[in-house]
Amino acid sequence: MTGGPSVGPDMTSALYVGLMSGTSLDGVDAVLADLSGARPVLLANAHFPFDARLQRELLALNASGANEIERAALAGNELAQRYADAVAAVLEKSNTRSSAVRAIGCHGQTVRHRPERGYTTQVGNAARLAELTGIRVVADFRSRDVAAGGQGAPLAPAFHAAVFALAAEDRVALNLGGIANLSFLPRQGNVTGFDSGPGNCLLDLWAARHLGRPHDEGGAWAAAGAVIPALLERMQREPYFASPPPKSTGRDLFNSDWLQGMLTGGEDAQAVQATLLELTCRSVADAVSRHCRDAQRIIVCGGGAKNMALMRRLAKLLAPAALEASDRHGIDPQLVEATAFAWLAQRALEGLPGNLPSVTGARGPRVLGAVYSN
Repeated sequence: MTGGPSVGPDMTSALYVGLMSGTSLDGVDAVLADLSGARPVLLANAHFPFDARLQRELLALNASGANEIERAALAGNELAQRYADAVAAVLEKSNTRSSAVRAIGCHGQTVRHRPERGYTTQVGNAARLAELTGIRVVADFRSRDVAAGGQGAPLAPAFHAAVFALAAEDRVALNLGGIANLSFLPRQGNVTGFDSGPGNCLLDLWAARHLGRPHDEGGAWAAAGAVIPALLERMQREPYFASPPPKSTGRDLFNSDWLQGMLTGGEDAQAVQATLLELTCRSVADAVSRHCRDAQRIIVCGGGAKNMALMRRLAKLLAPAALEASDRHGIDPQLVEATAFAWLAQRALEGLPGNLPSVTGARGPRVLGAVYSN
């Protein structure tokens, strides 16, 4: 049968499933990837959106609350089922038996990220996922890097270097998820990377509040608004933006309370959306200017690649560097992160490091991930 429990994974297989549910909280992206060659070949993909109830619960778990340990455990159980459904979907689409898959690389859902306190927490119940699918699961990728003194994020730069770097050109891979992060891929020298600040998270939060929709489609609402200079200036004074790499962030900082603290009251809602879009673009452009000065090409992945207003403004701010979506380089922007965690799962099973100390600040390279075998 396709999908479902099996007698065990093929230890020689180069087929991996990658699962990613990110800070945007829009759902889980799944890919089935053949990693036998120099570049991944994507055989199938699926997106399973989260319903509003689950989104609210996951968002609430980003802050302390009543009975949060049990609530996080139950949310992890529910996520495991959603992840298993996504795995079954890509196996069915590709007519692949579960026994042919060597492992699932599951990022889980980040609910706390506090590397400065020595921890990062992703929920998703990887043990339950292994039971539901009958496939080995590699999860909890970030904790080992944090234990080694690193930020635990971003982890995608090693993968970005493997698939997007070019010896003849300095490049940046820009992931516009809930949080924006950069990978600088120089022709010579070490790959570097860090979270630049909010990507879509504040834009989506404000759109949900005032439009009743999960996001501002194409950035149209923001594009028709006028930036509020005083509000933008207050936001740009956030100390995170000026702090040097290595650094990482998340909803622990850029959340509803942070945004509310920037508002004086009475601002036009559409103008706030325009200002939030400008904040994302300016923080990215400033980060590129300071830390990736020689970049000639910016390759964009993540959900923000679909926000045409965001892409137009970034193109203007980042010129003369070329700005283009990652599908021009072989991977759909929405699938890059899921593919990265399939790749990281392969690295883990082969005993190879998945982090880059030049990115995270860890004391050295580390094999990442906890393995739940079948």
